[in-house]
Amino acid sequence: MPLARAILRHEGERLHAPAFRIEGRVFTFAELAAAAGRILHAIEQAALQTTEQSVLAGRVRLIALETGNHPLFAAAFIAATSGGNCAALIDPHLPESRRQRMKEKLRPEIVIRADGDRLHLDVPSVGETHALETFDGSSPISIGEDAEPFLVVFTSGTTGEPKAIIRDRGSWRLSLETGQHFFGIGPEATTYAPGPLAHGLALYALVECLAAGAEFIGARHFEPRQALDVISDTRAKRLVLVPTMLRRLCEQTKSAAVTSVEKITVAGAKLTPADRSAAARAFPAAEVIEYYGASELGFITVAGADDDHSPTAVGKPFPGVRLAILDDRGNSLPSGETGAIFVDSALISYGYIASNDGIGFHREGRLATVGDLGFLDRDGTLHLIGRAGGMVLSGGNNIYPSEVEAAIMAAAGVRSVLVFGIDHPDLGSELVAVIQPNHDRFEREELERHLADALPRYKHPRKVWLCREMPMTVSGKIAVGKLQQWIAEENGALERLF
Repeated sequence: MPLARAILRHEGERLHAPAFRIEGRVFTFAELAAAAGRILHAIEQAALQTTEQSVLAGRVRLIALETGNHPLFAAAFIAATSGGNCAALIDPHLPESRRQRMKEKLRPEIVIRADGDRLHLDVPSVGETHALETFDGSSPISIGEDAEPFLVVFTSGTTGEPKAIIRDRGSWRLSLETGQHFFGIGPEATTYAPGPLAHGLALYALVECLAAGAEFIGARHFEPRQALDVISDTRAKRLVLVPTMLRRLCEQTKSAAVTSVEKITVAGAKLTPADRSAAARAFPAAEVIEYYGASELGFITVAGADDDHSPTAVGKPFPGVRLAILDDRGNSLPSGETGAIFVDSALISYGYIASNDGIGFHREGRLATVGDLGFLDRDGTLHLIGRAGGMVLSGGNNIYPSEVEAAIMAAAGVRSVLVFGIDHPDLGSELVAVIQPNHDRFEREELERHLADALPRYKHPRKVWLCREMPMTVSGKIAVGKLQQWIAEENGALERLF
């Protein structure tokens, strides 16, 4: 069901039901629809001033949302994706210079940004700024066509400048319909998702809830103790998290389990067996579902309790998704052989805006890939090995860091790990690892014994550091650049293990 149609329906049938909650501010469906109408009117009035078209060349009006996790985000998103509009999500926590480059690439007609609890609308082409309150009136939200572009999100940019990905309405509508049935999301599925709404995981959870008539609960910032209080107070039944968030929550529930949570959806990285055991203790009534996907491709695979949870396994194809493993000549590979992971589904995006570097997303007929490498086993389970662009060439050997990370995560006492290559005068690159241990003592010999059983010698990291508290991005992922900087400057936050 289109989001606009769902909001209009819930406004009539569930007008007093809570729809969006963040930091104590609660919007019912009626209040959310009214706020979206006011913001849409402001967008339409401010856009009368614009003198330039966006990168979308007039197909739709492009609205950049630079608000972050703001109480008015949900209303602004509904307005910015109303028929004839397309929302571009820009994380305000990114450096100003990077955000400016994003906006220069997109040339949005309107930029909506936060100033405390208020919103401002910028018209970049004329250099004008207006407070939302300047505009008195409301416009009805409308339903756009399936083929119409409605959303632009950015890749994480961990290996370069973030790329803008454009999606049409039809692919998201189909995804929501399929996911609502598969994940069992109904009006009672009160969902807590504290991640950044400018990123895919929390944003998708928000739209899932709004479409189903369920309450969505977000957070300006993730703090585990506060998060557990919110989950308890609201009787949240579903959590949508990255693994690091789930680990922090489990650490805080050692004295009392949380029994209200029935489902936990995890994406962004793979859970370890220790993570699943901790989740079972902390949230004993919850079913844990992991999914592997990409902003460019949508859902790819899902894994439930009864699926293979070996270090490289990421589940079986999501409903409606077909997988193929191809070699570098485009030939299909048999079970067990590693190649590029290609996806055939109706959830695939248009691709990148103004990006011609040939890295990442590309198509081969109906199939599309982002460069991830893996293999399918005989029962159809996908195993993720790494990304072609992330390969480390060390001493003539091709090594995929994610394979090594999966092996290290299976070792005793490991809480998280990052593996990557650094320049070496003789080897070209040498493989190194930064490990966050679960306890104060971490034995080098125990890790070496584990690696000897799990991987050939050439895949063992030549240098390992311990980091008691990994630096994290706002989306809950390990901050790769910060760790690389710490290694280069011999920062005291890292302790050399060998």
